[in-house]
Amino acid sequence: MIKVENLRKIYKVGAEKVIALNNINLEFKQGEFCCIVGTSGSGKSTLLNILAGLEQASKGNVYINGKNICSMTEKELSLFRQENIGFIFQSYNLMPTMTAVENVAFPLLFQGVEKSKREKAAKLILKEIGLAGRYDHKPSELSGGQQQRVGIARAFVGKPKVIFADEPTGNLDSGTTELVMDMLTDISLRNNITFIMVTHDMDLAQKAQRIITLKDGEIVSDFKQP
Repeated sequence: MIKVENLRKIYKVGAEKVIALNNINLEFKQGEFCCIVGTSGSGKSTLLNILAGLEQASKGNVYINGKNICSMTEKELSLFRQENIGFIFQSYNLMPTMTAVENVAFPLLFQGVEKSKREKAAKLILKEIGLAGRYDHKPSELSGGQQQRVGIARAFVGKPKVIFADEPTGNLDSGTTELVMDMLTDISLRNNITFIMVTHDMDLAQKAQRIITLKDGEIVSDFKQP
């Protein structure tokens, strides 16, 4: 599903060059649930952002479902993301003036799905993740865990081929974190979605099928769970 070839990312800090990623080569299978771990500054979030097409590589290629996202124009990339990729962020990123249903249905608007079908799909997945009674609630009326579940529903509603998650449980307590992680694992595996998550929490990473460890912009370990 994803192939990464000779990926490099160099940042210029004044006159100095900082190598954030150095010669990364990876492949991810369809339906694989993978965690990228490493200490702060290891390059894990940079790698995730480049894989998701949110940031440009200095060198190398990223193929998703056979398409090289590194050679796409911004317009092509935006369309490709709408059709193929879902995102889950640590900070929820919900629209404060929209209800839970409206927030979840929002990505389908860009796919040209009519309003009634958008709302039906949004309600279906909100019900699946235990928020059937919160359809008309705005983010300010929801707990942190409920807001993150709305964010998860929004990522999955368009049935993407790949979902990228950056510290998706970083703002949650341990009990809610466990619930959210089980939810992410279950929905991804049932729908055969490739799920790639960045985390600093090794306990969370143990739930993944595969753990990739970065250090100073390089892969130091690529472990598949037995």
